[in-house]
Amino acid sequence: MPRKHLLGIADLSPFEISMILDLAESTKSISERTIKKVPTLRGRTILNLFFEPSTRTRLSFEIAQKRLSADTVNFSVSGSSVSKGETLVDTAKNLAAMRPSVIVIRHGVAGYPHRLAKLMDASVINAGDGFHEHPTQALLDLMTIRERKGQVEGLKVAIIGDIARSRVAGSNILCLSKMGAEVTVMAPRSMLPYHIKKTGVNVAANLKDAITNKDVVMALRIQRERDSVSRFPSLREYNRYYGLKMEHMQYLKDDCIIMHPGPINRGVEIDPEVADGPLSVILEQVSNGVAVRMAVLLLLLGGRNIYEVSD
Repeated sequence: MPRKHLLGIADLSPFEISMILDLAESTKSISERTIKKVPTLRGRTILNLFFEPSTRTRLSFEIAQKRLSADTVNFSVSGSSVSKGETLVDTAKNLAAMRPSVIVIRHGVAGYPHRLAKLMDASVINAGDGFHEHPTQALLDLMTIRERKGQVEGLKVAIIGDIARSRVAGSNILCLSKMGAEVTVMAPRSMLPYHIKKTGVNVAANLKDAITNKDVVMALRIQRERDSVSRFPSLREYNRYYGLKMEHMQYLKDDCIIMHPGPINRGVEIDPEVADGPLSVILEQVSNGVAVRMAVLLLLLGGRNIYEVSD
C-alpha cells in the first residue's frame, strides 16, 4: 500500500482494502501468542492525539503499537498548549520538530486530520474526525464480516441508528459498497442525511423491513454528546421503534451476525439479551481492531517480517 497516510476509506481502492485485511489476518496471530510482541517497528515513535474521549479506539491503537515494539506517546489535550489557545499550525510545527514516525489523531472537527497531514512529514492516521469518517473502524468491521461470512461481495447489510452524525456509518457505507455489499439504512428522519440516497444505499421504512433477510445487522450508538437538541422524543421512544430486541430475532437469518461499534447504550439501540446473544460478534470486532491497526501501521511504515519474535 504505497500511501503515506490513512485519512479515510474514500481514498482506498478495493485492492488496498483487501490488502489491509489480508495482512490483519496475519497480525492477529501475534495477539494469540504467549509473547505478544514482535520487533518490527522498534525505534519508531508514534504520537496518539485524542481531542475527544475514547476507550476502545485509543487502547486498541496503543496495544497495536506496543505489540509492534513502537515507542508510544499519548498526547494529553487538557494539559497541553492547545488548551491555552495554540493553533493547529503551531501545534503541528512543534510536533514535527519532535520527529515522530506516525501521528494517530481523533478530532471533533471534520477534515482536521487531512489538514494536519499537509503540515507534517510524519504519517497521519485518522482515528475519527467529526461526523466524517472513522476508517479503521470500518476496516475492522469488514474484517469481522469476512471472517464470519467468508466474503463481503453480495452480502446484505443493514445499518440502524444515528446515520447523520455517525462517522462509523460514513466509513462503513463506503467500505461495504466498495467491496460489493448491498447496504440498507434505517433511522428516524431527523437522523438521516438529506443526501443519503445519493450514496447508493437503500432506505427502509421500519426496523422489520430493514433487518429481514439480512446477512449483517449493525446497530449504531446514539450520538447524544454531539447535539444539544434531541432528535427524537425520548430514549424509551427510540428503543421502541429503532432498538434491536429479542422479538426481532424471528426476522433474522439463522446465520445473521449482529454488530455494534461501541460503546453500547444497553436498552436503547440494542437490548442486553441481543448484545450478549449467540448472533453477536461485538467482542470479535474489538479483537479485530488491534489486528487491523497493526496492519495499517505496518503498511504505512513499510514494516517487514511480522513473525520475528522479540528478544
